[in-house]
Amino acid sequence: MAADSLTSAKASSGLVTRSGYAIAESDGSPIFYEVIEPGPEHSSDIETVMLCDGIGCDGYVWKYLRNDLEGRYRIVHSHYRGHGRSPKPRDPARIAVSDLADDLVAVLDDIEVAQVTLFGHSMGVQVVLETYRRHRDRINAMVLLCGAPENPLKTFGGSSTAEAVLPMIRFAVDRAPRLFNALARTLLPTRLSYEIATRIEINGELMDAADFMPYLRGLSLVEVHFFLAMLNEAAHHSAVDLLPDVAVPTLVVVGDQDGFTPPDQGRMIAEEVPNAELLVIEGGSHTAPLERPDLVGPTITEFLERRLGAAHRSTEKQA
Repeated sequence: MAADSLTSAKASSGLVTRSGYAIAESDGSPIFYEVIEPGPEHSSDIETVMLCDGIGCDGYVWKYLRNDLEGRYRIVHSHYRGHGRSPKPRDPARIAVSDLADDLVAVLDDIEVAQVTLFGHSMGVQVVLETYRRHRDRINAMVLLCGAPENPLKTFGGSSTAEAVLPMIRFAVDRAPRLFNALARTLLPTRLSYEIATRIEINGELMDAADFMPYLRGLSLVEVHFFLAMLNEAAHHSAVDLLPDVAVPTLVVVGDQDGFTPPDQGRMIAEEVPNAELLVIEGGSHTAPLERPDLVGPTITEFLERRLGAAHRSTEKQA
């Protein structure tokens, strides 16, 4: 049962939003989730999609895609342990990708949904693939955006430097955690950080600053030690061996200018997963869903309609 819940109507949309906390079976940690769906006359047979964030994120990248999905699907979005409205885990050691995958299923069980289409962005790609490995009977399809199937540090920025320096960064943070948390809360949610991001990764010509600032604010609230510990877990995870065995419709989206998870990682997923489809966003970076929503959203909705079939569609999007 949910630890608490809230239901409200979205004004002038015919949609209903509810939220609550699922309880993780592994250690009893509460996992926050939100559900957006059409009214109760449609909610029993509508297809469910679940949005899985990257590390340090609590939903910013789905802004435009939500608009494309609302009214067509039940949308579920949860916050990882220690992110957003989910507190840090009761067992500090339970932060592996496999723990995050099991948390997704705990949310599905809490809202009584048997099967789902999983969307993953960045590290969320690893979480989605691991969920498929552990709970494949719950997965109808996968949409994998701007991510890698394994250790993202191995190819971050086109080299393995990030993987080599992570232990040193963790050592420094562990010696002065309060200082680093204070610096993150002060420096990250600023216009200066946004300007730096446009120079090292995101496409400033395509990105609206107002779309990226929620990421910086959310990231600033995640404890630095916890962020690095979870990043270390992602660095020790791989789902490459799973790819040839995937047997559900899969769409892979890559930005051809993505420096965080270079596009060859997504291309490799699309080549290894049987019958997978690939969308390459020209000029897109790691935040391609925000930079080219005009291309990403329609491509995804067309993919879902075509590969899952009209039987999964319950109602048309409300105006």
